[in-house]
Amino acid sequence: MMAGLYALWLTAGALDFHFHRRTCIAQTSGLRESVLHGLQLGIIGGAALLWLTLAPTRGLAAALALAAGLHALAGYMDTVSADGRRRISPAEQHVHSVLDVAPWLFVAWVAAGSQDAWGLTWQPAPLVIWLGVLAPAIVLAGLPWLAELRRCLQAAPN
Repeated sequence: MMAGLYALWLTAGALDFHFHRRTCIAQTSGLRESVLHGLQLGIIGGAALLWLTLAPTRGLAAALALAAGLHALAGYMDTVSADGRRRISPAEQHVHSVLDVAPWLFVAWVAAGSQDAWGLTWQPAPLVIWLGVLAPAIVLAGLPWLAELRRCLQAAPN
């Protein structure tokens, strides 16, 4: 089930970058919004690294909940930066719904399967899990964001 949710989340992220390109983010909301996208990726990427390296405890679930909250805050700032520029279509807004709720569903899944301990315990996942989590994220979210950032930097006034 979580693999399906993860695939849906990454697909929504790739679609979001498609919408950004289609609506010329570099000329509308520009560099500020793209930097906020990078911040969101960094927050979620950090959470993914925690999940890949730590045992499923209540402490990990709490750390992931904090990351999901920070991601939501950055997402709000992202939407505010695009507001009034008529850049976000109804379809993109629905994609944002998936991007907003997926981190919380993941936190709930980790919390439901967590041990009673509140500490953070080193327990790295097998290499195949690392590759299965990080490779698609790099291809579907990391590389599109870098391309978006490059376009925004090129379009930014000197």
